[in-house]
Amino acid sequence: QVQLVESGGGLVQPGGSLRLSCAASGFTFSSYIMSWYRQAPGKERELVAAISNTGGVTNFADSVKGRFTISRDNAKNTVYLQMNSLKPEDTAVYYCNAKWYFSNYWGQGTQVTVSS
Repeated sequence: QVQLVESGGGLVQPGGSLRLSCAASGFTFSSYIMSWYRQAPGKERELVAAISNTGGVTNFADSVKGRFTISRDNAKNTVYLQMNSLKPEDTAVYYCNAKWYFSNYWGQGTQVTVSS
């Protein structure tokens, strides 16, 4: 049974930091491209960051470049999103995604709220 379980979301003040984690199980994690998406109220889901199966290649949305980093630990079947210098516009539900050829899995999401 495939599972992606996100954690680490919460309420943080502008300028603060959060670290999201996504624990994976039920598939060969080290084969999959892992990504973080987010969806704000009334907006479409958007790609935030992605990391290749080995961790050697990463991509980021322009809006988070220089503030967010993505990493993975294939031994722990976990992908991380370190979010620094958070802004109110980063407020959204953040989703973990695993993709490999035609296989595409989603987590249930974790809420991140940036507010003073």
